[in-house]
Amino acid sequence: MASSDETASVTFDGVRKVYGGEFVAIDEFDAFIENGEFVTIVGPSGSGKSTLLRMIAGLEEITEGDIRIGNESIKGVEPQHRGIAMVFQNYALYPHMSVEKNMSYGLKLTTDLSDDEIQRRVRETAEMMGIEDQLDSKPSELSGGQQQRVATGRAIVRDPKIFLMDEPLSNLDAKLKVHMRTELQRLQEELGTTTIYVTHDQHEALTMSDRIVVLDQGELQQFGTPDEVYNEPVNRFVADFIGSPAMNFFDVGLDGSTLVGEGIEYTLPASTADRIREGMTGPDLELGIRPEDIEYGSTGENAITATVEVVEVAGSDNFLYLEVGNEECRVRVPGGVKPGVGEQTQITFDPSDIHVFDVATGANLLADGAQQTSGTGTETDTASVSEEQSA
Repeated sequence: MASSDETASVTFDGVRKVYGGEFVAIDEFDAFIENGEFVTIVGPSGSGKSTLLRMIAGLEEITEGDIRIGNESIKGVEPQHRGIAMVFQNYALYPHMSVEKNMSYGLKLTTDLSDDEIQRRVRETAEMMGIEDQLDSKPSELSGGQQQRVATGRAIVRDPKIFLMDEPLSNLDAKLKVHMRTELQRLQEELGTTTIYVTHDQHEALTMSDRIVVLDQGELQQFGTPDEVYNEPVNRFVADFIGSPAMNFFDVGLDGSTLVGEGIEYTLPASTADRIREGMTGPDLELGIRPEDIEYGSTGENAITATVEVVEVAGSDNFLYLEVGNEECRVRVPGGVKPGVGEQTQITFDPSDIHVFDVATGANLLADGAQQTSGTGTETDTASVSEEQSA
């Protein structure tokens, strides 16, 4: 089934959502999602992820600003006329209807397609989803994975301009979740439909997305590729939120070209120290390093003394919890590395892998090329909007 060939970019222009005149759920959100992109929205509970999705769907009103699909504002447009299809966390299937009727019901309500055309679409989509032999079944007779396929298929048959997905895999077990994640990626690539996917699972975001929106308390923190948000987080929040185990943080100051903290003396290249100094707003800094970027048992320049506190065996990898000064340090090591608790060792890491955050602002003073679209957006996004609107 071919996806709709209408323009399906999405533009957010100063979007705000305020409840009760006081609680700001989304604040001055600006972003541009390109036609055919798979964009994931992540953030902690209460960050505004689902609220943003519901405003696109027409289930919540926009307090201020505008959302455009293509060049057309959707403010005041009824949900069924927005060219979107939504897949919910609970699938929202009608229990008294068969799979075939669940998948066709929306088409019968919102289109003037003939019964033959509706049946053709449903059967074609059911084959695509691998549920063609379940069309006469009721939802209660299906597994969780099959119900998820029905809910996704119901969205596909509508041939929408945009798919909206609100944590559709959260009710599945771990093994099935991995399989369905792959299936959704394959479907999106095959259909080429712009997809906006909300999840609290950062692993889903990193593995599925073309780009990721990171939200916190209704504010856009970063909008970039998985590689950018992981390797070039623009601030401490993104660095801490993205990644499992989380990034390690150590309180430090800058003395000449050396980062100095409790149990830490780490001499930087002069050019790196200069970059940090140029961006500092005060003396307090945090050194950030991801667990997989630490070399365990390594000696030499900049080696840091550490004590093993906990060894967490996890199969192909193990996770070591070390004490550096009075702070915890997590290290990812090969499965064969199993030091004894209380063992003293040394760790080190490459200067190219470190992050340094200004404590006062939270900014990553060493971030290169990270896209932060809070406020006015990036030059890239603005250019894309202009090209789209002039097309």
